[in-house]
Amino acid sequence: MKRLHVHVAVDDLAASIKFYSALFAAEPTVAKDDYAKWMLDDPRVNFAISARGAAPGLNHLGVQVENADELAEMNARLQKLDGEVVEEMGTACCYAKSDKYWATDPTGIAWETYRTLDSIPVFGGQEASGCCVPEPAVAKASGCIPVKAKPAAGGCC
Repeated sequence: MKRLHVHVAVDDLAASIKFYSALFAAEPTVAKDDYAKWMLDDPRVNFAISARGAAPGLNHLGVQVENADELAEMNARLQKLDGEVVEEMGTACCYAKSDKYWATDPTGIAWETYRTLDSIPVFGGQEASGCCVPEPAVAKASGCIPVKAKPAAGGCC
């Protein structure tokens, strides 16, 4: 079963945790000094916020799957699109180790399709970046929301 994923960059994590906990009638399932996540069943969504220096607002959207077959199905869908698909296997991001595929929609919003493999004690790789959205054929706009442009040097995480 798939789950919608929404990641929002915030500038006041404590105030945002208070707001979203009231909105969802639930405390975060993961809470760190710079990150919080709610795994909700009604609506079925993985909602994450982070305070890591990115411009406040939508960071990226995604579809979380439960197994390798569902991830392969999502990759097949993305491969049919007219755009680049970025593969990241065993990547570290948002306190989790995951296999993922990234694509950018026509308006420049980054979408990840991913399967979480394990939780990890750090936000991401060795860089202390504001997000984990790759940018191989896109340039950064505010935060880490990619837009179609010339390739930029380096990735987000």
